[in-house]
Amino acid sequence: MGSTYRFLTSAAAMTAAVLIAPTTSSAVEFGKKGEPVQLVIGYQPYYTESWTGVINNGKQFWKKHLPAGSTAEFQVGLQGSVIVNAMTGEKQHIGYMGDMPAIASTFKNIANRGGTDIRIVAALGTSKQQCNNFLVRNDAPQFKNGVEAVKWMDGKTTSAPHGACTDRFARLAFEKAGIKPRRYLNQNIEVITTNFRAGKLDAAAIWEPTATKIVKAGLARRGASGEDFNALDGAFMVMLNDLIQQRPDAVTAWMNAELDAQLFLADLNNAGEVAAMAEAQTEQIDKEVLWASMYHGPEGTTKLTLDFAITDQAKVLLKNATGFLYSLPRKPAAAAEIRGDGIMPNFAADVLKARGLTAPVGVIKSQPMSAYKK
Repeated sequence: MGSTYRFLTSAAAMTAAVLIAPTTSSAVEFGKKGEPVQLVIGYQPYYTESWTGVINNGKQFWKKHLPAGSTAEFQVGLQGSVIVNAMTGEKQHIGYMGDMPAIASTFKNIANRGGTDIRIVAALGTSKQQCNNFLVRNDAPQFKNGVEAVKWMDGKTTSAPHGACTDRFARLAFEKAGIKPRRYLNQNIEVITTNFRAGKLDAAAIWEPTATKIVKAGLARRGASGEDFNALDGAFMVMLNDLIQQRPDAVTAWMNAELDAQLFLADLNNAGEVAAMAEAQTEQIDKEVLWASMYHGPEGTTKLTLDFAITDQAKVLLKNATGFLYSLPRKPAAAAEIRGDGIMPNFAADVLKARGLTAPVGVIKSQPMSAYKK
């Protein structure tokens, strides 16, 4: 995957919420209730907040719940837009992705945007420090807090993948801090990494695990996060409506497997195994970096809330993020709000009720690096 990874990172990773070219969709037959089903899942091992896909791939929880003889093929998407693109062509049926591409996917059923009906069915997790991270150059002053760090960016050269969750966070932070950078560049994660190395950037907003990878490589240090601005980010599961309508039994089965994955992730005793699975499913990222991206952070903070259900907090995030996407010139969201049936919370709610659980199903608190075990 090495050369392919480098090519796709350069060519495609401009944003985690990319605008996708229309394609013509055709219905996929998923069989009848109780029959084996063949599913293709797009997932993002390079986006920490959606790692329940990594866990389901590694632990194969889905085998316990889908009808015997079913298959699940996991395909890596280096960003959510790649997965949405594949789902628009019905090449993938279930997607694990960040909030921005998940929202954009729900507008794909509009005729002039592809004609494929995709729904948000579960919250993989919400956080204030998975996508919402500002890094600053190493010789920047030592700041008392993140707000001070962003104020320092006034008149300086900053960057983020525009249209992504990082872009939403950066613009919010600039507004709340009352500053205006000299330049706010649209750069992908590879260019941001290169420019920090070359000393061409003062600051950049970037998601995990890339943020931790850049810091661990000594190219930049942390300046601010969503904790400093009460700014939430998130990841969601989306499904083709064809699958939902034809095989609600398979949808319920997959949701049970997702719940198993979230409960596994919530147990800190599994942290080492989670990081090892992420290392096995990525390239050129050390296990320690991956562990830190999920578990390490400022003392007393929450690294990830495992919502599972579309909670009120997740709904507010989706509403605000949709408004942001609609405000952009090219409008990845074709309206200011997601259509009423674009979010289908009933499957997650029913699975929680059947298993006697409530949302959120787990919370990962920040751990010191001393808790990491090789």
